[in-house]
Amino acid sequence: MSQAASPTAALAGIPGGIQAQGVWGGRRQLFIRFAAEAETATMYTADGLANELRRSAARSTFHSLAIAGRDPLANLEYLCAAFDRFETTLPVMLDIDGQRPDAIAAVKRFVHLVQITLDGVVSEPQTDRAFESLRAASASGLQHALVIGADERTTDAVLLRNIERAHAVSAETMIVVHPGTATPIDRDRRWINLFERGMAMHGDIRIALRLSAPTGMR
Repeated sequence: MSQAASPTAALAGIPGGIQAQGVWGGRRQLFIRFAAEAETATMYTADGLANELRRSAARSTFHSLAIAGRDPLANLEYLCAAFDRFETTLPVMLDIDGQRPDAIAAVKRFVHLVQITLDGVVSEPQTDRAFESLRAASASGLQHALVIGADERTTDAVLLRNIERAHAVSAETMIVVHPGTATPIDRDRRWINLFERGMAMHGDIRIALRLSAPTGMR
């Protein structure tokens, strides 16, 4: 009887690098990066990915493993097949935009941290799905975080509403706010006032700058 073919996916690479954002920002991670449309991609089978992860983890030191890039959970079957073939003691982070909440429960056996990233102005339906994903991560017993990428279009009301919604999902949510690179956080009391108000709603909020490429990866 022939063995079932190993699933395949288009990856932008399996590099080692420094996490640019979020809860594990600044940590050295081994990345599984799913390719966006404009990126050069290489097709990997689940077997090939598992073998490459095994080799990379054996020859260097990493804090954790990051599943990132464009819409990783669109490749749910592929990820599950790869982690059936690869066992690791490294904690695994899933960094997503939260648009596939129904897929979260399926990854709980190999993911430790689900990080939902909201960048810039996000539509209400997209925001609702992101919070559904946050709720699914909490219900699955996974560590869960909300990363808010604020830019000049992000109002105080939107930031505070997202903090309020994250707390309503789970008091254990880790919230990281990344101001835009053009935001004058060193001369603007807005952020001090925002965090005073935010901390009145939720106990785990932090502010940090993203690491720019090529140092930072995501």
